Amino acid sequence: MIRYLRKLIPEQAAEYDKIVNFGAYTRDAWVAEKAASVPAGSRVLDAGAGQCPYRKLFQHCEYRTQDLARYSGTSTGVSVENWVYGRIDYVSDIVAIPVDDRSFDVVLCTEVLEHVPNPVGALSEFGRILRPGGRLLLSAPLGSGLHQEPFHFYGGFTPHFYRKFLKEAGMQSLEIRAIGGLLKHTGQEMHRVGRLLALEPKTLRNLILSVLLQYWLPREFARREERGALFEEFTVGYLIDAIKGE
Repeated sequence: MIRYLRKLIPEQAAEYDKIVNFGAYTRDAWVAEKAASVPAGSRVLDAGAGQCPYRKLFQHCEYRTQDLARYSGTSTGVSVENWVYGRIDYVSDIVAIPVDDRSFDVVLCTEVLEHVPNPVGALSEFGRILRPGGRLLLSAPLGSGLHQEPFHFYGGFTPHFYRKFLKEAGMQSLEIRAIGGLLKHTGQEMHRVGRLLALEPKTLRNLILSVLLQYWLPREFARREERGALFEEFTVGYLIDAIKGE
C-alpha cells in the first residue's frame, strides 16, 4: 500500500505546483501577455503593488507603484507569510492617490480589491487617473480564504460588480475572464486539506487521505477541467481588461 501511494506523489514538484497554484500561474501569464502589448514609454501605475512582482514586465514603460504599505505578514494556523514591500512611489490610500487627473496610460491592480474597505471608490480613482483610452488591468478573487489579515474585507467580486461599477467609473470592460472553474478550485482546496491531514498522526488512514487529497484528486480534477468540464460559477477569481471612455 505504501509503495502504491508513493507512485501517486509526483516526482516533479514544480510541475505539480502549477496544478495547485493554477490561479497565480494563470494570472502571471495574463499580466505578462498584457504588459507585452503596452506601448513603450507608456505611463503605468501598479496600484496596491506590494512586493512589485511585475516590475520587470514593464521595463519598457514608465512604471510607478502605489500601496498603503501597512501589511507586515501573517503567521496564523498553517498560513505563514513573510512580507517585504518593493519600492513604492506613492504611499497612500488607494482611493486618494496623490497624482493628477489623467496621469497614466495603464493602471495595473492585482489581488488588491478584497483588501480595500471601499473597492468602488478604488475603481472611481482608477477612472480619475487614467487618460481617455487608457487601460485598467485588474484581478481579484471570487473565492478565497482569509488572507493578509487584518486587511481582508471582502470575499470576492462578480462579473456583475465589474460591469456596474466600471461603467460608473467611466470605463468599459473588454475582457472578464474566469480563472479556472469548480474542479480546479475544488482540487486546490482539497490540497489544502491534505496538507493539514499530513500534520496529524501518521496512521495509514491519514496517509491515504493526505496523498489522495494533496496529489491525486487535484491532478485528476485539473485534467477533467482541461478536457472541458468547466463550471465558471465557482472560479477562484477573474481577470479584467477595461478601457476608459473618451
